[in-house]
Amino acid sequence: MRMLTNNPPAATEETGSARYEVIRQVLHNVLIQKRVPQGLVLLEGPLAQLFGTSRVPVRRALSLLHEEGLIARFEGRGFIVAQEDEEPEPLRAGLTRELLGLDEQEALVDTRSTGEKVLDNLQVVLSTAMVFGCYQLDEQLAAQHYNVSRAVIRESLMRLRDKGLVEKEPYSQWLTGPLTAREIADHFEIRASLEPTALRKAGRLLPVEWLTASLEKAQRYKGQQLSAAELELLEEDLHVRCLEPAGNKLMMQILRQNQSPFIVTRIFYDLLSIPVETAMLEEHCLVYEMLLKGNWELAAGCLRDHLERAQVRTLQRLKVLSVLPVPALPSFMDRI
Repeated sequence: MRMLTNNPPAATEETGSARYEVIRQVLHNVLIQKRVPQGLVLLEGPLAQLFGTSRVPVRRALSLLHEEGLIARFEGRGFIVAQEDEEPEPLRAGLTRELLGLDEQEALVDTRSTGEKVLDNLQVVLSTAMVFGCYQLDEQLAAQHYNVSRAVIRESLMRLRDKGLVEKEPYSQWLTGPLTAREIADHFEIRASLEPTALRKAGRLLPVEWLTASLEKAQRYKGQQLSAAELELLEEDLHVRCLEPAGNKLMMQILRQNQSPFIVTRIFYDLLSIPVETAMLEEHCLVYEMLLKGNWELAAGCLRDHLERAQVRTLQRLKVLSVLPVPALPSFMDRI
């Protein structure tokens, strides 16, 4: 069974040196595995855009790869994929993920700030803890764990409170959980009341290209074991992005605070490491298919049916999780 990862992020934002080393390692693997054509010209600008960084770390990474003998200088700008004693014809092509054989979805360089990393990690910790009981979080110990100030921890917790993951009374500790069957049923009741109505309004405003891509993604995921990030994006596509064009900001705020169903689903698949249920994906696909056909009313009905079935599945998953060992949690979390 997979255990919760709670390694603290670095105390400061990634520096240029950290980024250049990540870029060097990615390109080193690509070159060693000979995934790129001989003679390909590597330019700082396109690579910086591909990695989402400035040119400085790219320049340093290319310099190191040149010192390793994996790329060579030539009479044009940049470097060329060749040994120093080779003179292949320069190949000037767009430097894309596909050309370099890189994953289309994975972030190549983590450019998040320390605060963003702490926020993301705390969200995982709290959402996991609340499924397994009632926990108290110690601000000071959390600050020491992540090597940041208490102000960073407090700001993250206040943002997570807006998502319904943690609560705090005046002069008391931060608390999360327990997540109960009653609470999950309440969350689904809210979603079943709001989401179909929003979809009727938003349906005609959704781009056909985006709907087609979302449908293809759901179809492609059948039979696959998804990462937590992939699962979260899959759910957000249907239950957030599909509804945003309706223009009701208050409703979207309410829906974003009702995260319990998604939390149980994510932890269930993360701990058991099993492929996502085909039934769930087929329900997603059916909603997209109705939207692509322009049948907003039927799409809303399919979404309501999906939510009703998802509630049954979520409650079943909660029962399974209740008999599993509690994952390892950081020392700043105390069960009460």
